[in-house]
Amino acid sequence: MKDSLRELQNAEEKAAHLFEEIQKRNIITAGKTEKQINTEVFLLADKLLGIKKYWHKRIVRAGENTLLPYDENPQDLLLKNDDILFIDFGPILEEWEADYGRTFVIGNDPRKNQIAADSEKLWHDANQYFKSNPSITGANLYAYCVKLAQKYNWQFGGPIAGHLIGHFPHEKLDGELKTNYIHPENHIPMNEKDSSGNKRHWILEIHLVDKEKKIGAFFEQLAGN
Repeated sequence: MKDSLRELQNAEEKAAHLFEEIQKRNIITAGKTEKQINTEVFLLADKLLGIKKYWHKRIVRAGENTLLPYDENPQDLLLKNDDILFIDFGPILEEWEADYGRTFVIGNDPRKNQIAADSEKLWHDANQYFKSNPSITGANLYAYCVKLAQKYNWQFGGPIAGHLIGHFPHEKLDGELKTNYIHPENHIPMNEKDSSGNKRHWILEIHLVDKEKKIGAFFEQLAGN
């Protein structure tokens, strides 16, 4: 049996490389639509890493659309000058899932740069809290993320703060089964093993929003590292 954590880490390292190349190749530039950027990233992922399959829909959100959580399917927006955008991709690499999200700021708007930086900062804070509390439940961690957002004068934008990740296809993420999510109704310890006695692995995601400024930021990756 392969080391599941090592395989997930390998998949994430490749996803991180893809995101580095997105920046190097200036794919995220004003004047493109979300759909155009999505397509360019998809083609780049195939060219660089042979990625053709994704275990969840590919998300590119700009401007006001950055306020919206995963389940929404908003109108395609144009990335403008002095704008903000986030990408959330879930590629499958050698049958292992990755889930990687980052925020990009076009221009020097201080509020946009701050929310982008804070999404990463709060992720590391929440991840440390997760690692420091072995008996933590999904509800505990979600509540902590909400409090963190408030502490930094943002709102937490998502109904969840993460989910299970694994070998494709991993345990189906049924929206009704809250124990698969970092969710306020998940009262099972996150470190509890699955039904086969295997360790479960989690993606931690931070979605911050400023409804007044109509902007949001997103940061996600494998928790516990």
